[in-house]
Amino acid sequence: MKLLRSLLILLFVVSLAACAHSQQAGGWGKAEPSGFLGDYSKLRPAKGEEEATLVYWSEDKAKFRTYKKVMLEPVQVWRAEKSDAKDLDKEDAEYLSQYLWSHLDEELRKDYSMTGQAGPGVIRLQVALTEAGKGVPVLDNVTALHPGSRLASKVKEMAFGTESFVGKATVEVKATDSQTGELLGAMIDRRGGGKYFWKSFHRWTDVEEAYSYWAKKTRWRACTMRGDANCELPKE
Repeated sequence: MKLLRSLLILLFVVSLAACAHSQQAGGWGKAEPSGFLGDYSKLRPAKGEEEATLVYWSEDKAKFRTYKKVMLEPVQVWRAEKSDAKDLDKEDAEYLSQYLWSHLDEELRKDYSMTGQAGPGVIRLQVALTEAGKGVPVLDNVTALHPGSRLASKVKEMAFGTESFVGKATVEVKATDSQTGELLGAMIDRRGGGKYFWKSFHRWTDVEEAYSYWAKKTRWRACTMRGDANCELPKE
C-alpha cells in the first residue's frame, strides 16, 4: 500500500512538473488545409517547433519593417466542407472567435497601431478557426494519473496528433499588404491540450491555451520578420 501511494504521489508530481498547457499536434493528426487560404502553393513543412505545421514568410525583412499598423479582421469560423469547425454551434463559435481575436489584438498592439482601415504601411491579418474540439475535463484529469491510460493516450497521440480527452484546435492565418494584397506570410497550425493533473474543468481550456499561445507566437513572428534583436519565443 505504501509503495502504491508513493508511486501515485510520484506520478502526480511528474504530471504537474512536466505539463504543457498545449502542444503542437503532429503525426497523422497534423493540420491539413481547409480551403480558407485559397492558395497553399507557397507553404512548406515547418523546419522546427518554433514554426507552424505549414508556413510561408516573406524574406524581405526591410520591407516588413515599413509596416507600422495592423488591420486585424474579425476571426472567422471556417465552415467549409474540409473544416472541422463547421459544426460549432453559434454560441461557442462567437465565444472562441472573440477569444482569439482579443488575444491577438492584445499582443499585436504592443508593437503596432491597430486600425480598421487599409492604407500604406498597414498589414491586413486574416484568421480562421478550422477546428475547435472541446476537451472532456473529468476523463482528462482521471486518465492523467492512471499509468495504463497515459500509455494509451500516448499511442493515440502518435496516431492522431493529440492525446485522449484533451481539447484541440487548428487555425489558418494570412498576412497581406492591405493595399496591394501581396502575401507577406501564411501558416496552418494545430495544437492539442497537454496531459496533466489537475486541469481546469472548463471544456474549452485547452483551446484557450492554444489561442493564447498563437497570439504570442504571432507577435514573436512579426518581431523576427522586422529583424528585431530581442524577440521572445513563447514557451510551449
